[in-house]
Amino acid sequence: MNAAAKSPKIMVLYASYGDGHYQASKAIEASFHHKGIHNVVLLDLMAMAHPVINSLTKFVYMQSFRTLPAVYGWVYNVTKDMQPDKPFSNILHSFGMRKLEQMITDHEPDLIIHTFPQLVMPKLMKKTGLSLPLVNVVTDFDLHGRWIHPGVDRYYVATDDLKLEAVSRGIPEHRVLATGIPIKPDFGRTHEPDPRVTEKLDPRKKTVLLMAGAYGVMQGIRDMIQPLLGSGDFQVIAACGKNVELQRILQEQYGDRPNFQVFGFVNEVARLMQTCDCIITKPGGITLSESLASRLPMFLYRPVPGQELNNARYLESKGIASIAYTPSDLVDQVKGLFAAIDHLEERQERIELLRRPNSAELIVNDILEQWFSETWNSAPADAELACPVGAV
Repeated sequence: MNAAAKSPKIMVLYASYGDGHYQASKAIEASFHHKGIHNVVLLDLMAMAHPVINSLTKFVYMQSFRTLPAVYGWVYNVTKDMQPDKPFSNILHSFGMRKLEQMITDHEPDLIIHTFPQLVMPKLMKKTGLSLPLVNVVTDFDLHGRWIHPGVDRYYVATDDLKLEAVSRGIPEHRVLATGIPIKPDFGRTHEPDPRVTEKLDPRKKTVLLMAGAYGVMQGIRDMIQPLLGSGDFQVIAACGKNVELQRILQEQYGDRPNFQVFGFVNEVARLMQTCDCIITKPGGITLSESLASRLPMFLYRPVPGQELNNARYLESKGIASIAYTPSDLVDQVKGLFAAIDHLEERQERIELLRRPNSAELIVNDILEQWFSETWNSAPADAELACPVGAV
């Protein structure tokens, strides 16, 4: 059938190493649904294909990420320039091939989107003779070599700087779009304040959003909250996510303070962020993008070496985030920013240059434009590569 005559069936491949890849996938799915395209399948490939290996590798990943961050960072950085034709890349991009082939047969997708760099599809297409458009949605402000493959038709990246890096590594410029990282559509809208939140807020004080749940039982969390509350200039909202125990502890210790609120899992994150003046968080790509969309100055506490630290350093270099390794330094940074009006205004101006609240919509619009114009049905993706991926 002529591609222009029908809407595409979409398959989004993600992984559950952290929540960011899934959140990006859900944001893309929601944008397709908004366009009236509901035939969208989300697939956690490793979890379905190799549940035991997936559980083991997730455990090793989380343990190294939390307890051996230097080792994790070393592995991440030493493999950052990996090439798609090397043996190690071939191994990484082979897991789940049989399951994916089965899912392709069952769902018959017209287009594949990756929100995690597990690029099984190019190898599967070579094996089976399939020809499907492939899309990579990079979910960090950093570009690891696992994302790069000559069989990919389109790359959506966070910033113009990342686009330049992708082009320098051999990807044709017209295949890379700086759309931002996809986040939920409600970050592109202005929300009325939640009275359950604002009834305890003092409009004369600055509101600090502490994403406490992202850290588990965050080391030094009380050493952040106590001086901020004690200064008289700040109030703190702590979001604990699914960490019920942390929520209970903070409620017991600070729940009676008029300038403190604690929540568990928050559904309306955009609404909450728009209520606040700044955020303390880990530098995951999704949370950073949500913070940018909400115009929040960011204070990034103890970023883990690897993509987190690289994310943090990039935003710090742009003058819109601060990195701290001790609670006292972080508190000083928060106080210092709001004490210097010129510095605060400059940071807000820099945030405006980088924020892309409608990133998911931009990605979906471009995908559909390529699909209905039949651009992806005219030639194989690697036919136009003028140089090998990775060449400068």
